[in-house]
Amino acid sequence: MADFNDRQELNERLSLIENMIAEGRQSTQSWGWTFVLWGVAYYVAIAWAHWGDAAIAWPVTMITAGLITGIIAMRRSSGRPETKLGRSMAAVWISLGISLFLFGICAGFSGHGDQHVVIAVISTMLGMANATSSLTLRWKPQFACAVVWWAAAVVSLFGTATQGSIGFLVAIFLCQIVFGVYMMIGEAREARLLRSSSGKEGPSHA
Repeated sequence: MADFNDRQELNERLSLIENMIAEGRQSTQSWGWTFVLWGVAYYVAIAWAHWGDAAIAWPVTMITAGLITGIIAMRRSSGRPETKLGRSMAAVWISLGISLFLFGICAGFSGHGDQHVVIAVISTMLGMANATSSLTLRWKPQFACAVVWWAAAVVSLFGTATQGSIGFLVAIFLCQIVFGVYMMIGEAREARLLRSSSGKEGPSHA
């Protein structure tokens, strides 16, 4: 009897963990728009730095993208329940954003922003954040993004400046734009399933 109770308690704990992970993944999917937004912001900053003033391109673009993210996030999160796992994931990405901002500002204004190193550092940090999120949520597609970012860092350090730039642009497209759209599609699918489930349950309670 004791063994049965222990197994039942273990199953309940495992079920709770699985539910928390599923909720965390759904919460992460709801931020897919930020991946797309920041992917576009990276492209704007790169183009501006190439054809304009490189010293202000990244700071201005990142500040603007950060403000847009904050405004939209506050509107979307109002009234939504917050989970511990969701807060943990948000902490990872907020920490990443602050780290990238400080690094970009210092590298830009100090004159020590070697292209190979800048791309490698940014790619490595983005890979770390994606890996942390994917391992926590047991989400293989996001870990694939981490691998792509790390590969871009390796190419930047061992390849030519052109190869590093191409690798970085490809990583942005795959890991920000494509993955962000994938997350948005997943969120929309979950919303449809929830509405469908609610619609089916509705008549039975009437």
